[in-house]
Amino acid sequence: MPTDPSALRHPSRHRLLLLLTAVLLSTAALVGATLTASATGPARATASASAAHTPGSQAPACVDPEKPLSPGYDAATKHDTAFNKNFRHCFTTVNGVQMHYVIGGHGPRTTALLHGWPESWYEFRGIMPSLLPGRTVIAVDLPGLGDSTGNPPSYTKQTLATYTHLLLNKIGYRQDVQFIAHDFGVGVAYALAAQYRQQAAGLFLMDFPLVGKNLKFSDIQPLEWHFSFNLQQPLAEDLVTGRVKTFLTYFYPTQSHTPRPVPDNEIAEYTRVYSRPQVLHAGFELYRTWTQDQADNTRLQAAPLTIPVRLLTQDGFAPLLLSAVQDGAPAATGTDIPGAGHWLLSEAPQQVLSEVNAFYPAH
Repeated sequence: MPTDPSALRHPSRHRLLLLLTAVLLSTAALVGATLTASATGPARATASASAAHTPGSQAPACVDPEKPLSPGYDAATKHDTAFNKNFRHCFTTVNGVQMHYVIGGHGPRTTALLHGWPESWYEFRGIMPSLLPGRTVIAVDLPGLGDSTGNPPSYTKQTLATYTHLLLNKIGYRQDVQFIAHDFGVGVAYALAAQYRQQAAGLFLMDFPLVGKNLKFSDIQPLEWHFSFNLQQPLAEDLVTGRVKTFLTYFYPTQSHTPRPVPDNEIAEYTRVYSRPQVLHAGFELYRTWTQDQADNTRLQAAPLTIPVRLLTQDGFAPLLLSAVQDGAPAATGTDIPGAGHWLLSEAPQQVLSEVNAFYPAH
Protein backbone atom coordinates (compact mmCIF):
# COMPACT_ATOMS: atom_id res chain seq x y z
CA MET A 1 0.00 0.00 0.00
CA PRO A 2 1.48 3.49 -0.91
CA THR A 3 2.42 5.66 2.06
CA ASP A 4 0.57 8.97 2.51
CA PRO A 5 3.33 11.71 2.60
CA SER A 6 1.35 13.65 5.18
CA ALA A 7 1.63 10.70 7.52
CA LEU A 8 5.40 11.17 7.65
CA ARG A 9 4.84 14.62 9.12
CA HIS A 10 2.47 13.23 11.77
CA PRO A 11 3.88 10.11 13.56
CA SER A 12 0.63 9.30 15.34
CA ARG A 13 -1.20 9.31 12.00
CA HIS A 14 1.56 7.09 10.58
CA ARG A 15 1.16 4.54 13.39
CA LEU A 16 -2.61 4.53 12.85
CA LEU A 17 -2.09 3.89 9.13
CA LEU A 18 0.23 0.97 9.82
CA LEU A 19 -2.31 -0.49 12.23
CA LEU A 20 -5.11 -0.22 9.65
CA THR A 21 -2.87 -1.85 7.05
CA ALA A 22 -2.16 -4.80 9.37
CA VAL A 23 -5.87 -5.23 10.07
CA LEU A 24 -6.70 -5.21 6.36
CA LEU A 25 -4.00 -7.76 5.58
CA SER A 26 -5.15 -10.06 8.41
CA THR A 27 -8.75 -9.80 7.25
CA ALA A 28 -7.77 -10.65 3.68
CA ALA A 29 -5.83 -13.69 4.88
CA LEU A 30 -8.81 -14.87 6.93
CA VAL A 31 -11.22 -14.43 4.03
CA GLY A 32 -8.83 -16.29 1.73
CA ALA A 33 -8.54 -19.19 4.16
CA THR A 34 -12.31 -19.37 4.49
CA LEU A 35 -12.80 -19.44 0.73
CA THR A 36 -10.16 -22.15 0.39
CA ALA A 37 -11.88 -24.29 3.04
CA SER A 38 -15.22 -23.82 1.27
CA ALA A 39 -13.70 -24.83 -2.05
CA THR A 40 -12.24 -28.05 -0.66
CA GLY A 41 -15.60 -29.02 0.90
CA PRO A 42 -16.56 -30.99 4.01
CA ALA A 43 -14.39 -33.99 3.16
CA ARG A 44 -11.15 -31.99 3.37
CA ALA A 45 -12.25 -30.18 6.50
CA THR A 46 -13.14 -33.39 8.33
CA ALA A 47 -10.04 -35.15 7.02
CA SER A 48 -7.82 -33.01 9.21
CA ALA A 49 -10.13 -33.57 12.16
CA SER A 50 -10.00 -37.31 11.58
CA ALA A 51 -6.22 -37.32 11.36
CA ALA A 52 -5.96 -35.27 14.55
CA HIS A 53 -8.03 -37.85 16.37
CA THR A 54 -5.31 -40.51 15.97
CA PRO A 55 -1.95 -38.74 16.17
CA GLY A 56 0.89 -40.98 15.10
CA SER A 57 -1.40 -43.49 13.40
CA GLN A 58 0.27 -45.60 10.72
CA ALA A 59 -3.08 -46.53 9.18
CA PRO A 60 -4.09 -45.44 5.67
CA ALA A 61 -5.93 -42.13 5.46
CA CYS A 62 -9.72 -42.16 5.25
CA VAL A 63 -11.21 -41.55 1.80
CA ASP A 64 -13.91 -38.85 1.62
CA PRO A 65 -14.13 -38.81 5.43
CA GLU A 66 -17.12 -37.35 7.25
CA LYS A 67 -18.02 -36.34 10.77
CA PRO A 68 -19.39 -39.46 12.51
CA LEU A 69 -23.15 -39.52 13.06
CA SER A 70 -22.78 -42.24 15.69
CA PRO A 71 -21.75 -40.84 19.09
CA GLY A 72 -19.30 -42.94 21.05
CA TYR A 73 -18.09 -44.83 17.99
CA ASP A 74 -14.59 -45.05 19.51
CA ALA A 75 -15.68 -45.96 23.03
CA ALA A 76 -13.87 -49.30 22.90
CA THR A 77 -10.73 -48.01 21.17
CA LYS A 78 -10.21 -44.43 22.38
CA HIS A 79 -7.59 -45.48 24.94
CA ASP A 80 -6.31 -48.49 23.00
CA THR A 81 -2.78 -47.38 22.10
CA ALA A 82 -2.00 -50.37 19.89
CA PHE A 83 -5.23 -49.98 17.96
CA ASN A 84 -4.75 -46.26 17.40
CA LYS A 85 -1.21 -46.83 16.15
CA ASN A 86 -2.25 -49.34 13.51
CA PHE A 87 -5.90 -48.67 12.68
CA ARG A 88 -8.24 -45.78 11.98
CA HIS A 89 -12.01 -45.28 12.17
CA CYS A 90 -13.49 -43.91 8.95
CA PHE A 91 -16.94 -42.73 7.89
CA THR A 92 -18.30 -42.07 4.42
CA THR A 93 -21.78 -42.09 2.90
CA VAL A 94 -22.95 -44.66 0.36
CA ASN A 95 -26.44 -44.20 -1.13
CA GLY A 96 -27.73 -42.30 1.89
CA VAL A 97 -26.19 -44.55 4.55
CA GLN A 98 -23.14 -43.34 6.44
CA MET A 99 -20.85 -46.36 6.49
CA HIS A 100 -18.34 -46.97 9.27
CA TYR A 101 -15.23 -49.00 8.63
CA VAL A 102 -11.90 -49.54 10.36
CA ILE A 103 -8.77 -49.70 8.22
CA GLY A 104 -5.16 -50.61 8.88
CA GLY A 105 -2.05 -51.82 7.08
CA HIS A 106 -0.47 -51.08 3.73
CA GLY A 107 0.10 -54.60 2.43
CA PRO A 108 -0.55 -55.57 -1.19
CA ARG A 109 -3.32 -58.01 -0.28
CA THR A 110 -6.68 -56.51 0.66
CA THR A 111 -8.70 -58.34 3.31
CA ALA A 112 -12.27 -57.25 4.13
CA LEU A 113 -13.96 -58.42 7.33
CA LEU A 114 -17.78 -58.74 7.51
CA HIS A 115 -19.37 -59.29 10.90
CA GLY A 116 -22.42 -61.17 12.12
CA TRP A 117 -25.23 -60.69 14.63
CA PRO A 118 -25.40 -59.56 17.38
CA GLU A 119 -21.91 -58.23 16.87
CA SER A 120 -20.11 -55.54 14.85
CA TRP A 121 -16.68 -54.98 13.27
CA TYR A 122 -15.36 -55.35 16.84
CA GLU A 123 -15.67 -59.14 16.75
CA PHE A 124 -12.50 -59.12 14.61
CA ARG A 125 -10.57 -56.80 16.94
CA GLY A 126 -8.60 -59.65 18.56
CA ILE A 127 -7.14 -61.01 15.32
CA MET A 128 -6.79 -57.82 13.28
CA PRO A 129 -3.21 -56.96 14.35
CA SER A 130 -2.07 -60.46 13.38
CA LEU A 131 -3.62 -60.02 9.93
CA LEU A 132 -1.64 -56.87 9.15
CA PRO A 133 1.66 -58.25 7.82
CA GLY A 134 1.36 -58.19 4.04
CA ARG A 135 -2.25 -57.00 4.09
CA THR A 136 -4.49 -53.97 4.10
CA VAL A 137 -7.30 -54.87 6.52
CA ILE A 138 -10.77 -53.30 6.32
CA ALA A 139 -13.39 -54.21 8.94
CA VAL A 140 -16.84 -52.99 7.88
CA ASP A 141 -19.91 -52.20 9.96
CA LEU A 142 -22.71 -53.42 7.70
CA PRO A 143 -25.36 -50.84 6.67
CA GLY A 144 -27.57 -49.88 9.61
CA LEU A 145 -25.45 -51.87 12.06
CA GLY A 146 -22.59 -51.11 14.43
CA ASP A 147 -21.66 -47.45 14.00
CA SER A 148 -23.02 -47.16 10.47
CA THR A 149 -26.00 -44.80 10.43
CA GLY A 150 -29.07 -44.85 8.22
CA ASN A 151 -31.36 -47.48 6.79
CA PRO A 152 -30.86 -49.22 3.45
CA PRO A 153 -34.05 -49.91 1.49
CA SER A 154 -33.88 -53.58 2.51
CA TYR A 155 -31.86 -55.86 4.75
CA THR A 156 -31.62 -58.67 2.23
CA LYS A 157 -28.05 -59.85 2.05
CA GLN A 158 -28.02 -59.02 -1.66
CA THR A 159 -28.80 -55.38 -0.83
CA LEU A 160 -26.22 -55.22 1.96
CA ALA A 161 -23.70 -56.77 -0.41
CA THR A 162 -24.27 -53.96 -2.90
CA TYR A 163 -23.61 -51.34 -0.20
CA THR A 164 -20.43 -53.13 0.82
CA HIS A 165 -19.36 -53.41 -2.82
CA LEU A 166 -19.93 -49.69 -3.37
CA LEU A 167 -18.08 -48.77 -0.19
CA LEU A 168 -15.04 -50.78 -1.23
CA ASN A 169 -15.20 -49.23 -4.70
CA LYS A 170 -15.37 -45.75 -3.21
CA ILE A 171 -12.30 -46.23 -1.05
CA GLY A 172 -10.32 -47.79 -3.88
CA TYR A 173 -10.60 -51.58 -3.52
CA ARG A 174 -12.42 -52.65 -6.66
CA GLN A 175 -10.95 -56.08 -7.28
CA ASP A 176 -9.16 -59.08 -5.76
CA VAL A 177 -10.45 -58.54 -2.21
CA GLN A 178 -10.10 -61.47 0.16
CA PHE A 179 -13.21 -61.70 2.31
CA ILE A 180 -13.46 -63.08 5.84
CA ALA A 181 -17.02 -63.31 7.12
CA HIS A 182 -18.91 -64.66 10.12
CA ASP A 183 -22.60 -65.40 10.68
CA PHE A 184 -24.84 -63.07 8.60
CA GLY A 185 -21.66 -61.58 7.16
CA VAL A 186 -21.37 -64.90 5.30
CA GLY A 187 -24.64 -64.21 3.51
CA VAL A 188 -23.39 -60.74 2.55
CA ALA A 189 -20.00 -62.03 1.38
CA TYR A 190 -21.55 -64.75 -0.76
CA ALA A 191 -24.03 -62.35 -2.39
CA LEU A 192 -21.22 -59.86 -3.09
CA ALA A 193 -18.95 -62.47 -4.66
CA ALA A 194 -21.81 -63.86 -6.76
CA GLN A 195 -22.85 -60.43 -8.06
CA TYR A 196 -19.50 -58.60 -8.33
CA ARG A 197 -17.12 -61.37 -9.31
CA GLN A 198 -14.05 -59.28 -10.07
CA GLN A 199 -14.09 -57.78 -6.59
CA ALA A 200 -13.81 -61.08 -4.69
CA ALA A 201 -10.59 -63.11 -4.78
CA GLY A 202 -11.83 -65.63 -2.21
CA LEU A 203 -14.28 -66.29 0.63
CA PHE A 204 -13.30 -67.46 4.10
CA LEU A 205 -16.63 -68.13 5.81
CA MET A 206 -17.52 -68.95 9.40
CA ASP A 207 -20.51 -70.77 10.85
CA PHE A 208 -23.65 -69.77 8.96
CA PRO A 209 -26.49 -71.66 7.22
CA LEU A 210 -26.45 -70.32 3.66
CA VAL A 211 -30.02 -70.94 2.55
CA GLY A 212 -30.73 -71.41 -1.14
CA LYS A 213 -31.22 -74.26 -3.58
CA ASN A 214 -31.17 -77.14 -1.09
CA LEU A 215 -31.03 -75.69 2.42
CA LYS A 216 -34.32 -73.89 3.17
CA PHE A 217 -35.17 -71.46 5.94
CA SER A 218 -38.02 -73.80 6.92
CA ASP A 219 -35.36 -76.48 7.57
CA ILE A 220 -33.39 -74.39 10.06
CA GLN A 221 -36.12 -72.27 11.69
CA PRO A 222 -37.16 -74.98 14.19
CA LEU A 223 -33.56 -75.57 15.27
CA GLU A 224 -33.05 -72.37 17.30
CA TRP A 225 -35.49 -70.25 19.35
CA HIS A 226 -34.08 -66.95 18.07
CA PHE A 227 -34.81 -67.89 14.44
CA SER A 228 -38.50 -67.42 15.29
CA PHE A 229 -38.30 -64.82 18.10
CA ASN A 230 -36.36 -62.31 16.01
CA LEU A 231 -38.98 -62.46 13.26
CA GLN A 232 -41.62 -60.95 15.54
CA GLN A 233 -42.11 -57.26 14.78
CA PRO A 234 -42.37 -55.10 16.80
CA LEU A 235 -42.45 -57.60 19.67
CA ALA A 236 -38.72 -58.38 19.56
CA GLU A 237 -37.78 -54.69 19.59
CA ASP A 238 -40.30 -53.90 22.35
CA LEU A 239 -39.07 -56.67 24.62
CA VAL A 240 -35.34 -56.04 24.16
CA THR A 241 -35.30 -52.22 24.16
CA GLY A 242 -33.81 -51.08 27.47
CA ARG A 243 -32.69 -54.65 28.21
CA VAL A 244 -29.99 -55.09 25.57
CA LYS A 245 -27.25 -56.17 27.98
CA THR A 246 -29.57 -58.69 29.65
CA PHE A 247 -30.58 -60.09 26.26
CA LEU A 248 -27.02 -60.39 24.93
CA THR A 249 -25.61 -61.82 28.15
CA TYR A 250 -28.26 -64.52 27.99
CA PHE A 251 -28.00 -65.10 24.24
CA TYR A 252 -24.27 -65.67 23.73
CA PRO A 253 -24.02 -68.78 25.95
CA THR A 254 -27.01 -70.37 24.21
CA GLN A 255 -24.85 -70.65 21.07
CA SER A 256 -21.82 -72.15 22.76
CA HIS A 257 -20.60 -75.04 24.89
CA THR A 258 -19.16 -72.70 27.52
CA PRO A 259 -20.95 -70.40 30.00
CA ARG A 260 -19.02 -67.22 29.05
CA PRO A 261 -17.96 -67.51 25.40
CA VAL A 262 -17.88 -63.74 24.73
CA PRO A 263 -15.73 -61.62 27.09
CA ASP A 264 -17.15 -58.74 29.08
CA ASN A 265 -15.40 -56.02 27.07
CA GLU A 266 -17.02 -57.29 23.87
CA ILE A 267 -20.43 -57.53 25.53
CA ALA A 268 -20.05 -53.91 26.66
CA GLU A 269 -19.28 -52.79 23.10
CA TYR A 270 -22.15 -54.77 21.56
CA THR A 271 -24.49 -53.46 24.26
CA ARG A 272 -23.51 -49.93 23.24
CA VAL A 273 -24.16 -50.40 19.53
CA TYR A 274 -27.36 -52.46 19.87
CA SER A 275 -28.74 -49.91 22.30
CA ARG A 276 -28.99 -47.61 19.28
CA PRO A 277 -32.65 -48.09 18.21
CA GLN A 278 -31.86 -48.27 14.49
CA VAL A 279 -29.21 -50.94 15.10
CA LEU A 280 -31.47 -53.09 17.27
CA HIS A 281 -34.14 -52.96 14.57
CA ALA A 282 -31.64 -53.64 11.79
CA GLY A 283 -30.34 -56.69 13.63
CA PHE A 284 -33.78 -58.26 13.77
CA GLU A 285 -34.38 -57.31 10.15
CA LEU A 286 -31.48 -59.55 9.16
CA TYR A 287 -33.73 -62.47 10.13
CA ARG A 288 -36.91 -61.10 8.58
CA THR A 289 -35.45 -61.20 5.08
CA TRP A 290 -34.27 -64.81 5.26
CA THR A 291 -36.99 -66.10 2.94
CA GLN A 292 -36.04 -63.52 0.32
CA ASP A 293 -32.37 -64.36 0.85
CA GLN A 294 -33.25 -67.96 0.05
CA ALA A 295 -34.85 -66.93 -3.25
CA ASP A 296 -31.95 -64.61 -4.11
CA ASN A 297 -29.33 -67.24 -3.33
CA THR A 298 -31.15 -69.90 -5.35
CA ARG A 299 -30.97 -67.61 -8.36
CA LEU A 300 -27.31 -66.69 -7.74
CA GLN A 301 -26.32 -70.35 -7.30
CA ALA A 302 -27.21 -71.01 -10.93
CA ALA A 303 -23.78 -69.56 -11.77
CA PRO A 304 -21.38 -71.32 -9.37
CA LEU A 305 -18.43 -69.47 -7.88
CA THR A 306 -15.00 -70.51 -9.11
CA ILE A 307 -12.93 -68.59 -6.55
CA PRO A 308 -11.46 -70.43 -3.53
CA VAL A 309 -13.99 -70.86 -0.71
CA ARG A 310 -13.31 -72.21 2.77
CA LEU A 311 -15.82 -72.76 5.59
CA LEU A 312 -14.99 -73.00 9.29
CA THR A 313 -17.73 -74.06 11.71
CA GLN A 314 -18.41 -74.77 15.33
CA ASP A 315 -17.99 -78.31 16.56
CA GLY A 316 -20.06 -80.81 14.56
CA PHE A 317 -21.70 -78.42 12.09
CA ALA A 318 -19.37 -78.71 9.11
CA PRO A 319 -21.28 -81.41 7.17
CA LEU A 320 -24.62 -79.54 7.23
CA LEU A 321 -23.27 -76.04 6.57
CA LEU A 322 -20.65 -77.03 4.02
CA SER A 323 -23.13 -78.78 1.74
CA ALA A 324 -25.18 -75.56 1.64
CA VAL A 325 -22.11 -73.50 0.68
CA GLN A 326 -21.23 -76.02 -2.02
CA ASP A 327 -24.58 -75.31 -3.69
CA GLY A 328 -23.04 -72.01 -4.74
CA ALA A 329 -19.34 -72.93 -4.69
CA PRO A 330 -18.95 -76.64 -5.58
CA ALA A 331 -15.23 -76.73 -4.81
CA ALA A 332 -15.61 -75.23 -1.33
CA THR A 333 -13.86 -77.03 1.50
CA GLY A 334 -14.55 -76.90 5.21
CA THR A 335 -13.92 -78.18 8.70
CA ASP A 336 -15.08 -77.60 12.24
CA ILE A 337 -13.18 -76.60 15.38
CA PRO A 338 -13.54 -79.28 18.06
CA GLY A 339 -15.03 -77.92 21.27
CA ALA A 340 -15.89 -74.51 19.83
CA GLY A 341 -19.29 -72.88 19.73
CA HIS A 342 -20.62 -70.28 17.32
CA TRP A 343 -18.39 -67.40 18.51
CA LEU A 344 -15.26 -68.68 16.79
CA LEU A 345 -13.34 -65.40 16.91
CA SER A 346 -13.80 -65.17 20.68
CA GLU A 347 -13.59 -68.86 21.52
CA ALA A 348 -10.84 -70.06 19.16
CA PRO A 349 -8.97 -67.05 17.71
CA GLN A 350 -5.67 -68.86 17.19
CA GLN A 351 -7.32 -71.68 15.25
CA VAL A 352 -9.15 -69.12 13.11
CA LEU A 353 -5.88 -67.27 12.42
CA SER A 354 -4.13 -70.48 11.49
CA GLU A 355 -6.90 -71.36 9.05
CA VAL A 356 -6.97 -67.86 7.55
CA ASN A 357 -3.21 -67.76 7.00
CA ALA A 358 -3.27 -71.18 5.40
CA PHE A 359 -6.11 -70.18 3.08
CA TYR A 360 -4.89 -66.62 2.39
CA PRO A 361 -1.07 -66.62 2.58
CA ALA A 362 0.04 -63.07 3.26
CA HIS A 363 3.10 -63.36 1.01
